[in-house]
Amino acid sequence: MKISLTALIFITFPYFFNYQTTYSGKPWQNKTQQIPGRIECEYYDEGGEGIAYHDSDSINNGSGKLNPANGSYLNEFRMKEGVDISYTKTDDIDNNKYNKVSRDMDKFYVGWTVPGEWIKYTLKVNESGIYNVALMYTANGDGAISLDLDGKELTGPLKIISTHDDRDTVKWRQWHHWSKTDQLTTSKLEKGIHVLTIHIVANGNMNLDYLEFKKD
Repeated sequence: MKISLTALIFITFPYFFNYQTTYSGKPWQNKTQQIPGRIECEYYDEGGEGIAYHDSDSINNGSGKLNPANGSYLNEFRMKEGVDISYTKTDDIDNNKYNKVSRDMDKFYVGWTVPGEWIKYTLKVNESGIYNVALMYTANGDGAISLDLDGKELTGPLKIISTHDDRDTVKWRQWHHWSKTDQLTTSKLEKGIHVLTIHIVANGNMNLDYLEFKKD
């Protein structure tokens, strides 16, 4: 008896097959992000509101707004989409003395986060195994995120420790104190193509640059 490739995939990975057939998003510019490696938060999937992401409003509060439309790649990156994106800047903004880690400039990040929002990423896991997950971020107050894989809970709520620093008297800069947690969580991942979802669970007020997956 001959078994089709589709049937074989369904038999071997039934949950993943069902998720893939109902998910209509696709990798940004057809560039699937790779694990081991960094998942850059600004390179979320294409598909729009309710498919690739859910945002609390339809306006990109960074690209085209905080960073006015002027024809530049940095200021206009994905400006017509609801996910809020900005980038690290000099002049004592993101290179300030209150950072816990040094920061490269002109690097995109997702900001203006609000509980209930989520973003999806199509990624390729190149090796099955246990992965340590790190996060580059800022947080004006303790918060929490969670991760799903192929529509199934992967981690549960993960506490994001506040980077607020009372020594900084510039109020808006409380959202620009960069830190990195090298051990946000550990997760078992199977080799193959998957869809990762980041959920904003509590507080919001976080800027998310990237998740980094390293084989444990």
